[in-house]
Amino acid sequence: MLTRQMTQLIHKGEGHRKRLKDRFLKNGLQGFHDYEVIELLLSLNTPRKDCKQSAKLLLKRFKTFQRVLEASHESLCEIKGVGPSSSLGIRLIKQVSDRYLESKIISKDVVQNPRDLMEYLNQTIGHKTKEVFAGIFLDAKNRVLTCQILFTGTLTTSSVYPREVIISALQHNAAAVIFAHNHPSGDVEPSKSDIRITRQLLFALKYVGIVLHEHMIIGNNGAYSFAAQGLISKFNTEFEQTNY
Repeated sequence: MLTRQMTQLIHKGEGHRKRLKDRFLKNGLQGFHDYEVIELLLSLNTPRKDCKQSAKLLLKRFKTFQRVLEASHESLCEIKGVGPSSSLGIRLIKQVSDRYLESKIISKDVVQNPRDLMEYLNQTIGHKTKEVFAGIFLDAKNRVLTCQILFTGTLTTSSVYPREVIISALQHNAAAVIFAHNHPSGDVEPSKSDIRITRQLLFALKYVGIVLHEHMIIGNNGAYSFAAQGLISKFNTEFEQTNY
């Protein structure tokens, strides 16, 4: 049998939860703190329990809102008050958001209109704690066919395989490709290895008639464009000089 004090706490928690939901229904997430967004997510799968403390513990553990959403199921469940159902809810909302942003760029010319592509890349790889290398495969009119994470781990010549990139591009009947990878440190300046791999991939793709439009490095503090810095053009010139 519930004591009077426990009943009061439950009513107080339910009132707070209802106010959060009402705020969201009225104005969306405008004015919400990050922990309140997480609290609202947790409350969907945690009936009759105050989720504020668990939300704050998640932010304390993972440092940023984005990294909470990127956290693994196992690490989320290590936080007091976050069980399997709540973890599933957090991971599901991230995956749904990724799918939504991907759907916005499919069949669009992202070379002429790159804004949606940047939004997609910032969302999907910009805040990952591990380095990932993605390929965006395009048709002859530069419309997106599909997006794919090709490699995971530190970007080196031994971890990115041109043969696998070409196989993926041919499987999707791609006429062109855009590459992107993230720097978890936030510093988007390319390393010597980044530059070397980009040149190597451009050469390999050109041998099979596929164009490399761009390679972007995504970080917390912005993005680096190989095309805007003239490197893609430079590598194309070098290819022509060595093969014609």
